[in-house]
Order: sequence, then structure tokens, then C-alpha cells
Amino acid sequence: MLQGFKDVPRAVWLLSAGVFVNAVASFTFIFVFVYLTGPRGLGIAEAGLVTGIGGIGVVAGNFTGGWYGDRYGHRRVLLAASALGGAALTLLPLLPTAVLYVALPLAQYTLGVVRSANSALVAVIVPEGARRQAFAVVRCVANGGFTLGPPLGGLIATGLSYDWLFVGDGIGTLLFALWTARAVPARGTARRAATAEGASRGGVWRELRARPAVLVLLGAIVVVDVVYRQQYSTFPVFLADHGLDTRAYGLILALNGAVILVLELPAAVALRNRPPLRIVGTGLLLVGAGYAALLAGVAVGTAVAMMVLLSLGEILYKTTATAYIADQAPEHAIGRFQSLYAGVSVSGVVLGAPLGGALYSAAPGLLWPLCALLAAGAGAAVLWMSAREGRRPARPARPARPAHETGSRPRPVAG
Repeated sequence: MLQGFKDVPRAVWLLSAGVFVNAVASFTFIFVFVYLTGPRGLGIAEAGLVTGIGGIGVVAGNFTGGWYGDRYGHRRVLLAASALGGAALTLLPLLPTAVLYVALPLAQYTLGVVRSANSALVAVIVPEGARRQAFAVVRCVANGGFTLGPPLGGLIATGLSYDWLFVGDGIGTLLFALWTARAVPARGTARRAATAEGASRGGVWRELRARPAVLVLLGAIVVVDVVYRQQYSTFPVFLADHGLDTRAYGLILALNGAVILVLELPAAVALRNRPPLRIVGTGLLLVGAGYAALLAGVAVGTAVAMMVLLSLGEILYKTTATAYIADQAPEHAIGRFQSLYAGVSVSGVVLGAPLGGALYSAAPGLLWPLCALLAAGAGAAVLWMSAREGRRPARPARPARPAHETGSRPRPVAG
């Protein structure tokens, strides 16, 4: 299997080590609501408002991080956002409660920028043809970190205090910035003049219209992310309503990380030469099949089947879609394309809970059939586009760029 990763640059492996440490320390997104309603003393509605605004900050950061990178350099933006986000998280426990309405969303915004800038940086330093494997490596180590983070965060919160969760998360983000500065070289090469000309001839919308498959994929990901994130909102409520407690939910949710850790990298190698849109479409269908499994009845077995199918679908579509967007992006807009994908891929953070919660409250029997149909429809749209694209002449691959070229302005960059 290791042979399949020989084209992944050393810088990506080093960057992944930093991603792992940062993911382990990413406690706050899990415990922030408990922190606000507990030590900070906010009511449930007020805490929900602060958390919701923070979620909007995450999405906005994902949508804009790559745009900054295309102008100022992806490495530079990643370092700046990590430093600002880490400092904000570390200082957050010292701030008055009223200031949290601004400080927490700003911290979440910088972390969203970090996520999209990190994806753009990987897309820039990895040659076309090895991006699926590279993104699989980054996703796998991130999931490994997230698997270890929640129990460690629980120990810190109960053994020390909730304030130390923010301090630990902030220090982890600052360490990620320092590690990235060391692991990813700053030197770059000047871009070709054609790149600057391409940037001036038209914006991203013009580039997207020339790539209808990318537009269809982005729309499909919005739909599926709303469906996918029901596992974090209405799914545990559904289990509780049918006699399965929080412990059962935690064990079922742990399957997601386990399946990804075991299968993500082998799948990336085995499928690296398969048509990407076909893989993505199949993954979206598996997400729909996961929610359809719940129609067979409420039991541990159906819940486990749902989570396994969901995890398999995630393995197929998330890594492949990220790499496909990078491969389709024009050189002057790699960051903006990655930002668009990063933004739509977390749209469910804002939309999933309110839409799913409203439907489950009004007509609980309709939620899972609708989730299955929406994901299946999104998958079918991507598969249809795959068949359409398959009838077109193959696009010649762009020449591989040097692994150290991490800047993004039409002149040499220094950091």
C-alpha cells in the first residue's frame, strides 16, 4: 500500500503531523455549548445564539480562506490564521461574557480560514495525479486526532476546568503554526505571466461556468452535507426517543472514526485511477443508503448499519471530491476553488440542525426517507455528470509543479 503514496511530497507528510496534533487539541467545538451553559452561566437560548454565530464564522472562514491565499500565498495565510486563532482561543477564558458574542465567532472564523488554507496549500504543493492520496493522508490523521481529542478534552474539563480546554486548543493551534512554518518551506518560484493574465480576464464565476461538473458537484455537496450532519443533531434525539441512551450513541458514532481510520488510505490507493465523479456519486448514494437503513426499524443493528454505510460513503466522496476540485481549478484560482468546496462541505453546520430539527418536530416519520431521497438524488446528479463528462475528450494533465512552490502571487514570495 505504501507504494501508492510515493508521489505524496514529504512536505505533506510533515504537514499531516501538525494536523494530527492540532486535531487532538481541537476540544472547543465539542464542549463549547456545555461551557457556555455551565461555567459561563448562559441560558440555553443565549448559548445557542452564540454557538450559532460561531458556526456562521466557521463557514465564512472556509469560504474566504482560499481567496486570501490566492492573493497573499496559502502558506502565509495558514500561518497568520493559525497564529490569530490560537491566540484568540488561549485568551478567550479571560474575556467578559458579553465579549464572547464577538470573540468566539472571530476565533471560529480564523479556524475556518485555517481549514480552507490548509486544503489549498496541499493542492498547490501536490502534483496532479497524487492529490487523492495526499488528501486521504491529511483526512486520515485528522480523524485520528479527532478520535483521541474528545475523551482527552473530557478529562481536562473534569480534572482541571473548562477554561483549560480553550487554552489547550489555542496552544495546539499555535504549535500547528510553528510546525507548519518549519515543515513547509517558504521559498517559491515566480508564476508564469499567463497566470496573472488569466486572473485578470475573469473571476471565479466565469471559471465555474466553464466547468459545469464542478457546479453540479458543489450543489450536491451542499445537499448531502445537510443530510450527513443529521447524525450529530436529530439522530441522537431519534435514538433517545426509541430507548437508546447517550452511551449507545457515543459507541455508534465511534464507528465512524474507526471505519475511516481502517479504510481511508487503502481506498485512496485502490481507487486512485478510477473516474472521480463516479466515486463521488457512489459515495453520496451510500450516504442515502445509510439513512434508508433506519427505515427497517429502530435497533442497535440498524443504527450500526446506518453508521457503517455513512462512513463508507464519506470515505468515497470527501477525499475524492476535494482532489477533483483541486484538479479542475485553474492555476490562478486553486485557493478560491478549494474555498468554495470547503465552504459548501461545512454548510450543514449551519443548515443541518435547524432544518432537520424542524422536520423531526413536525413530522418525524418523514425525516429519514427525505434524507435518503436527497442524498440519492445528489448522487444520481453527480453520476449523470460523470457519464456526460466521460463522453468528452480527456483533459490533458497540467505539468506537475515543484513541491516547494507554495506562494500564489504572480511574483516570488518570501513567507
